[in-house]
Amino acid sequence: MMQETSTKPYLIRALHEWCTDNGYTPYLVVTVDENTVVPPAHVRDGQITLNISHLATHQLTMGNEYIEFASRFNGQVEQLFIPVAAVSALYARETGVGMGFEVSPSHAYPGGDDTAESPASPVSAAGAATTGADAPRSSHLKVVK
Repeated sequence: MMQETSTKPYLIRALHEWCTDNGYTPYLVVTVDENTVVPPAHVRDGQITLNISHLATHQLTMGNEYIEFASRFNGQVEQLFIPVAAVSALYARETGVGMGFEVSPSHAYPGGDDTAESPASPVSAAGAATTGADAPRSSHLKVVK
């Protein structure tokens, strides 16, 4: 018998589409681990909140295992790589409506052999900045297993 796939990536895509259809800004909350490639200066307390609207991203790909896109941070284009396993929530910025997810261990991206050529490098939660500037609002989301 084939193993059933997780509902998590499907729910993430559905919430992204719902936010977009209703004119809301979809925010993705990611628990940063060694397999997450994000700008380290924007990580707070081991997490990063990302605007994943079509206007804020370029070549957004939301697969079953990974989310990839390019975005600008302080005028610099960064290539982001997020394992779906590291996503802890997706919500509408304007209303806070969304869904929380269980974070599970992620796997390294199988497509690249050398992350040193990437504009951003993997960031571990231990090396993350912990200042409170621009911290996202706390939300009322609950974990879905």
